[in-house]
Amino acid sequence: MIGFNVAPFTGKEFDYIREAISAEHICGDGMFTKKCSAWIEKKTGTAKALLTTSCTHATEMAALLLNIQPGDEVIMPAYTFVSTADAFVLRGATPVFVDIRPDTMNMDEKLIEAAITERTKAIVPVHYAGVACEMDTIMEIAKKHHLAVVEDAAQGVCAWYKGRALGTIGDYGCYSFHETKNFSMGEGGALLIRDPQQIENAEILREKGTNRSKFFRGQIDKYTWVNYGSSYLPSDMNAAYLWAQLEAADRINGDRMKTWDLYWEILESLKEAGRIELPFIPEGCEHNAHMFWIKAADLEERTRLIAFLKEQGIQTVFHYIPLHTAPAGQKFGRFHGEDRYTTKESERLLRLPLYYGLKEEQVRFIAEKVKEFYGK
Repeated sequence: MIGFNVAPFTGKEFDYIREAISAEHICGDGMFTKKCSAWIEKKTGTAKALLTTSCTHATEMAALLLNIQPGDEVIMPAYTFVSTADAFVLRGATPVFVDIRPDTMNMDEKLIEAAITERTKAIVPVHYAGVACEMDTIMEIAKKHHLAVVEDAAQGVCAWYKGRALGTIGDYGCYSFHETKNFSMGEGGALLIRDPQQIENAEILREKGTNRSKFFRGQIDKYTWVNYGSSYLPSDMNAAYLWAQLEAADRINGDRMKTWDLYWEILESLKEAGRIELPFIPEGCEHNAHMFWIKAADLEERTRLIAFLKEQGIQTVFHYIPLHTAPAGQKFGRFHGEDRYTTKESERLLRLPLYYGLKEEQVRFIAEKVKEFYGK
């Protein structure tokens, strides 16, 4: 069986984890956490990157830093992972879902303004598959209506929009280093902060409400409890695992991009014949080969395709069940406008195996089996 995903591994992870243990500092903010944070800051140009225990927690931190309150509304797509909504539901806010664009599967920027009310506090664009939302338009809307923007860039590490790293355009950006992502620490994430004036507040929040970060930098002689907070620091052993991949980021990205390009090359004939749809990359967007999806005609065809590929020893998966159709989505949120594409397109989309180290012959085998299903 060719699995759908294999967590990235370079071979140096064990060495770096041993280093963390030998340094006798395996809790948060050790030397590997600092290396990873510095790498993100240099790569993206963000004012500050704080490693977290998950992208979920990074998003929760953003909601707290924005002082989201009960009764507030936050605009987002329904085609996303539950964490996008959970972070704000935990603060008592209402997720207001808008429809997606069928070409990118991202939130339709043209529908955002109509969903704004006097209770709206933030917009949360989700960069699906590492392909950027139309951020210029979203930022203009946010500025016009005095709204915050939190980028869910869980899938967007090393992806770009008009020369800007995803996660650095809005007020806050949230990365994921889950085992399914391009770079992994098992479970982990990062919060990117655009405004330097918010860095201290974020550090306090992340360090259980204390000014411990300033203490470790030698800026104060003791630390104390100064505000509310929680523990969002990952173990330095997890960061050590991640560091082995960040220092090999170009190699990992290059390998994934070769797979993505080969899928496209082999399957383009099916697209031209109108049998399937392939990913769309808008002008000015540089994706990170996080995912290669195809779209079948409908749910029934996709179900048959998944079963066929499984019989050939290939594991494929569909993706999100739209949040507004889920029990919690109906309880905590609401859909604004018409669901023209969210449900329909989610029922068509199928993800092919894509991970670091997937062999060329495996990619060709998978793509040819897709073509075989459609009678070539």
